[in-house]
Amino acid sequence: MGIRSYRAYTPGTRNRSVSEFTEINKSRPEKRLTSKVSKHQGRNNRGVITSRHRGGGHKRLYRDIDFRRDKQGVNGTILTIEYDPNRNARICLTSYEDGEKRYILHSRGVMIGNQILSGPDAPIVPGNALPLTNIPLGTSVHNIELQPGKGGQIVRAAGTVAQIIAKAGQLATLRLPSGEIRLVPQACFATVGQVGNIDANNRKLGKAGAKRWLGKRPKVRGVVMNAADHPHGGGEGRAPIGRKRPLTPWGRPTLGKRTRSRQKYSENLILRRRKNA
Repeated sequence: MGIRSYRAYTPGTRNRSVSEFTEINKSRPEKRLTSKVSKHQGRNNRGVITSRHRGGGHKRLYRDIDFRRDKQGVNGTILTIEYDPNRNARICLTSYEDGEKRYILHSRGVMIGNQILSGPDAPIVPGNALPLTNIPLGTSVHNIELQPGKGGQIVRAAGTVAQIIAKAGQLATLRLPSGEIRLVPQACFATVGQVGNIDANNRKLGKAGAKRWLGKRPKVRGVVMNAADHPHGGGEGRAPIGRKRPLTPWGRPTLGKRTRSRQKYSENLILRRRKNA
């Protein structure tokens, strides 16, 4: 799971690096666990662009991932470790004793042939899923539920890991990868260990075309636009933004302005906000 660099035989490979893919042993996904995803290019039901800079990209099949890990008490065997184009983490095809197969997120250190288990009585080893109340303090976890039974919603990206730092009453205190410290019900499930592919953030795309393969279109700075197109636009030559603070294209403060709503249901569960929030 390292990073492989290219020789500079073209301008696009001069600074390019990709994952080695050494841990992957299967190229085609399990057909029954895939589904089609339609692309919308950032447009809503009226065809209006509501999310800019989206479109194009390579064709993808969606892999149905088991984030709930609700197959409790049934041993599973890791059959394959596969690439998933929809996320930067790897996924594992797991075969359970009752014959069912499911995809789960690959935990760091989990190898092909390993046994995994989900449930309150599962051992504390990477890849097993347990309620937070059954996981000791200081344990590293990922794929954490925010509501019991809903499935893991946070700490799912490659290389991410959270830590259980306290328990009191029905709530557990977690330190998240962003530095945020928040409370989560102890009945919520979490997977032991760290998400695999820890070098995902060290790769370099190398050229603009690699960004287009990911379905992301070019961005243009507001200061180089016309005044009619952006609050930062206009002026002669290289002009400053001409405002007291940076603004979005729609005139709202940005670049440091906190946008999280104070009316969110989870506001009281956050003990310390992330640093750049």
